[in-house]
Amino acid sequence: MRERQASRNARRAREFEAFVAGAAGRLLHAATLLTAEPHDDNPRARKLLTAALARTYASWDRLRGEDPYDCARKELGVRFARGVWHRHRGGGGVLGHLTPQERLVLVLRLFEGVGEEQVAALLGLPLERVRTLHARAMALVLHPPRGPAPAAAPA
Repeated sequence: MRERQASRNARRAREFEAFVAGAAGRLLHAATLLTAEPHDDNPRARKLLTAALARTYASWDRLRGEDPYDCARKELGVRFARGVWHRHRGGGGVLGHLTPQERLVLVLRLFEGVGEEQVAALLGLPLERVRTLHARAMALVLHPPRGPAPAAAPA
């Protein structure tokens, strides 16, 4: 009995390690986009990814044919939406001036290729709200707000 359990746990660990080896880079990139941190200095994104992967591992046996990447991505989005990460403004860059909800919708729609209906279901928002957030985020990314005019140099 113990040998069978040990064998099952070892197989589970190998499967999960293989999944992480293949998916962690893309998931970390998505987390970095969500937190709007620089790619070379992204502690909040790494913490977010670690929490999402831990939850994915905890539910690994219950996936039963589901795509583990979809589950991990969903967990990443839910943790970002509900967690303390959304209280921090972005560190700059193209996505830094978006609200956390706009960043989440934009990353899920454009970077991850998730459909509007799936994003709405994932976030518990009406479809029209997701469309509005996506349109506003796209407008801000394509036409970022301008900062104050530079001060005139003394003559």
